[in-house]
This record gives sequence, structure tokens and C-alpha cells, in this order.
Amino acid sequence: MEGMLDRLRLSWGREGKMLCVGLDPDTERLPGCVKGEERPLFAFSRAIVDATADLVCAFKPQAAYFHAAAAESELAETIAYIKERYPHLVVILDAKRGDIGATARQYALEAFVRYGADAVTVNPYMGGDTVEPFAQYRDRGVFLICRTSNPSSGDLQELATGEAGRPLFEEVARLATGRWNANRNIGLVVGAPYPSDLGRVRRLAPEAPILVPGIGAQGGDLNAVLREGCDVAGAGLLINVSRDIIFAGDGPDFADRARVAAEEYAAAIRKAVEAGGRDNEMGSESRS
Repeated sequence: MEGMLDRLRLSWGREGKMLCVGLDPDTERLPGCVKGEERPLFAFSRAIVDATADLVCAFKPQAAYFHAAAAESELAETIAYIKERYPHLVVILDAKRGDIGATARQYALEAFVRYGADAVTVNPYMGGDTVEPFAQYRDRGVFLICRTSNPSSGDLQELATGEAGRPLFEEVARLATGRWNANRNIGLVVGAPYPSDLGRVRRLAPEAPILVPGIGAQGGDLNAVLREGCDVAGAGLLINVSRDIIFAGDGPDFADRARVAAEEYAAAIRKAVEAGGRDNEMGSESRS
């Protein structure tokens, strides 16, 4: 079976797509035209998916919005719809699981078997015992929380560790590319508001896919993210945008408005990547 990383590389290399749309169907913000639907979260998510699928490399449904609305079946239906209609795209279940042992194995079954997701977000605070039950699914992906964009993330993530005094988030990146990654299916989550830290993570994890939330509503700088986070091939990122796209409109044309917003982000990513490539070429000429 073609794995998650294979499909991402096709999207990055053949089509240059690094946009990931987050599906966060907040019941309080759903357009009125879908609130009356029998399965409103699915109806909303399906419309967003159909409007933006040709612009993205991945979709990231946020489990909490479905769980809070007792709409787990609509989450399963959303993922199944994407996989049936757009099988070349990657679906990341954003659940941030973080347990160990038998419980972690059940969470892995939930993500990969019950919901059929291609990847899941995992909090590695409890160590490799948390990661292994997910990473053992060789054709699936595990995105480890590494450096997050919330203001208090430094309370723990910047703590010095080991003899070298490496920040904890760097230790997570090092482990994610080392002994935790026997099946080479681990990626990292690094928030856009800290581009210099993203660059440090990229140097420690040169080949890892990096999921980058925080562009748009959280104010991350897209150009800085691409400059610091791209791999040597000028790709390797899943730049997640949720609210700025899915809630771009709140009327009957909400899906059309979402597409316009997604087109703007996709074009901005392409432009920044192309500019970075030209800068690299000029830099090479000046050094020759």
C-alpha cells in the first residue's frame, strides 16, 4: 500500500502543493445553510473538501469539534469521503493522543482502523512508549507535537535538557529522527510563529515532514516559515490553515469563499517558494 509519505512527496514534487486545510467545524460558526442539515458537520466539511481538494496536499480534521458535538460518525464519514473521492490526498486526524501501553494501542486503532486516517498527531511527553503503538503502522504517519505556537509553550518546550542543555523541543526532534523512527514514518508539528525554532528543528530533522499550524489567524509569517522550514528539495512542509479558509464566508456561498481563500494561500506559498529558489540560485552564483 502506498504510504503517507509517498503521497506527500508526489504532492510536493509533482504539483508543488504544501497547503493543508484544517477541518474545524465549530458548531457555533457553521453557516446557517448547513445548520439545518441532518448531519451538519459532515455537510460543512464535505463542501469545504470539494471546494479545495485540488489545491492541497492534506486535510486535517480536528477530532475535538466532532467529539464535542457527539458527531464521531460524521468524523468517520468525512474521512471516508476524502479517501474515496480524493485518495491521493493525506488525511491527518488531529487528536493529540498521548497515552502508553494498551491504551495507546486502542488510540492507534481508533485513528487508523476505526477512522481510517493516514496520520495522527501525538503528544510524546510520556516518551517512546507513547510513540511506538502508532509508529508500528508502517504505512501510516505520526506527527509528534514538538514546538507549538501557543504563548505558554515555552514553559516546558524550552527547558534545557541533557548535558548539552538542548531545549526539550529539540530533543523531541532528535528522537523523532533517531531511535523512535525505525519505520521512517514520523513527522513533527512546529508552530509558524517561531520560524527560527522551525529552522533549528529542520536542521535536526532534515527529511521529516513538518506540519506547521499558526499561519493566518495566529499571525505566522509565511515567507519566514518557508525560508526556515523547507527541506533541501524546497518542500517537506504541510502548511495548515483552518479558520481563515473554512470560515472565509458564512452565507450560502461559504464553500466558494473558502476556495478563494485557499487559492490565495496556495498562490502565496508558490510565490514564496519560487522566490526562495531564485534567491538560492543567485546565492550559488555569487559563491562560484
